[in-house]
Amino acid sequence: MDSKIFMDAAQFYPRWTFEPGPKRAEHEVLFGEDGELVDGYRRVDNITDAALERFRTAFGSSVTKDQIFTYVYGVLHSQQYRDRFAADLKKMLPRIPLAASLEDFTAFAEAGQRLMDLHIDYEKVEPWPLTQLVTPPAGADEYETFAVTSKKMKFASKTDKSRLIYSPHVTISGIPDEAHRYQLGSRSALEWIIDRYWIKTDKASGIVNDPNDWSREHNDPRYIIDLIGRVVRVSVETMDIVDSLPALPLGGETATTPGDVEAEPVPSAAREASGPETDAPTRAGWPSGSRAP
Repeated sequence: MDSKIFMDAAQFYPRWTFEPGPKRAEHEVLFGEDGELVDGYRRVDNITDAALERFRTAFGSSVTKDQIFTYVYGVLHSQQYRDRFAADLKKMLPRIPLAASLEDFTAFAEAGQRLMDLHIDYEKVEPWPLTQLVTPPAGADEYETFAVTSKKMKFASKTDKSRLIYSPHVTISGIPDEAHRYQLGSRSALEWIIDRYWIKTDKASGIVNDPNDWSREHNDPRYIIDLIGRVVRVSVETMDIVDSLPALPLGGETATTPGDVEAEPVPSAAREASGPETDAPTRAGWPSGSRAP
């Protein structure tokens, strides 16, 4: 899927693709071989049987397509993989190397699942315990106190990213260095929040994009400031998982592109996970629009 319509250029590779299903009469006669019908749509598996066979040959008959999906997500987060093929991943789709052993395959698959859960459910995690210095304006309610303004949030300085000037009334401190290691393209997840969460007016249409509206719609005056804490936690825990990943068998220094190593092309027409190809957020779970970094 190409996301250029909705945000900066990026590609998304879902586990399943849904296509309009046949009409009822056609369904009664023809349907049943190609996929499950869900609410009138045919669910198409984006991991091919050929890919499943390749992984089962390497790691045993118990390997499932869901494991392949989470394995790929884990591999695409491997710092070793991303560093090695950084240039190639900007101009071509990723090729996925096979792990060195069943143990390593399982480690990547389990790590990928943990990463998916963390990234998809980022709004449900407990915010990181940040220090908040709050000086409410006279007579202001919580919505006004924790509202973002028409000026972007900013770090205390170029060298001090442990403190964030949230607004004239709120300063956040205690941001750990680890939170800045989790990069979405060339920026940290926290920097995506800073870039998206401020009141701005579209010059062409005159439409005002006010993230504070979301807080009011959901009766949560602390939504944005707590989102910062949640993104910090997601970032720190993501890097904890990434740092625990096993090494990939990428070969010697002569292997300079993903195609030079023993690899499986990302299987299927739609493929199953996004790679670090662009300067755009491509992680599962980050929605588009004003709510996402």
